[in-house]
Amino acid sequence: MTLLINLFANNLLPIFLAALTGYIMGKLSLIEARSLSRVVFYVFSPCLVFDLITSNELGDGDILRMIAFVVISLVIMAGVTILVGRMMKLDRKMMAALLLTSLFMNAGNYGLSVNLFAFGETTLAYASLFFVTTATLIYSVGVIIASMGNTTIKDALLGLLKIPAIYGLIIAFIVLSLQMKLPVPLDRTVNLLSDAAIPTMLVLLGLQLQKVEWSHKPLHLLVANGLRLLAAPAIAIVLSMLFDLQGSARQASIIEASMPCAVTATVLATEFDVQPEFVTAAVTTSTLLSPLTLTPLLAFLGA
Repeated sequence: MTLLINLFANNLLPIFLAALTGYIMGKLSLIEARSLSRVVFYVFSPCLVFDLITSNELGDGDILRMIAFVVISLVIMAGVTILVGRMMKLDRKMMAALLLTSLFMNAGNYGLSVNLFAFGETTLAYASLFFVTTATLIYSVGVIIASMGNTTIKDALLGLLKIPAIYGLIIAFIVLSLQMKLPVPLDRTVNLLSDAAIPTMLVLLGLQLQKVEWSHKPLHLLVANGLRLLAAPAIAIVLSMLFDLQGSARQASIIEASMPCAVTATVLATEFDVQPEFVTAAVTTSTLLSPLTLTPLLAFLGA
């Protein structure tokens, strides 16, 4: 028990305290989430991805394996969620809402922070790959799910061009393949902006959480939390063995896959009117409950 308490205090409590500052600032109307979100989205995130990939120099095999892991784990989660949804006889909108909450996790501001605190920068590099892959999927597959089929695949794919982190990943690959080195002023600028990413993401998490609304669907919420916090980690652990992931790659993949519901899901649910109250409630409850599942996972992974 002492080990679990120490793991929570050292690796998860700082994240919640940092997010609390954003929550309080939002309640006091001292800062606006949308402006901070844009800075993170357009500036900090691509710099963070670029810096992590180039500084750790992950091999092509490691990169492809992590991307494949993410895609296959989400496909399996989708199958499980659809099966559960049909057993519950959910209508199309509630099914879409349940898919948004079960498939897409908070791999960014929460997941990256946990991996950094618990395992260090090498694991953080793998986690950043996971984060970019899920960001790509939520802005493509997630949009299609939220729109209930009203958005074409072409439009969803074109929307990927608006994700700056993808460009950070592409440029990082180019720099590595050509064995280039950035000029010192540019390199230091990227490092500074990268260092600012995770603290700002945590403040943003608190700002976003203070805006959520509660739902009156306790059974649906229980299912959503069970899928995201229990089923997803179990699938990730099995897949990590099938993919023969070791060390930092294994730690990053399992922890990222076990994160609570993505805050981005509330944006999509609101934009396309897919049970937004339920989705935002699922984000809040899964985030608050996540230490109960993440702390034992950290112990299991040797944090």
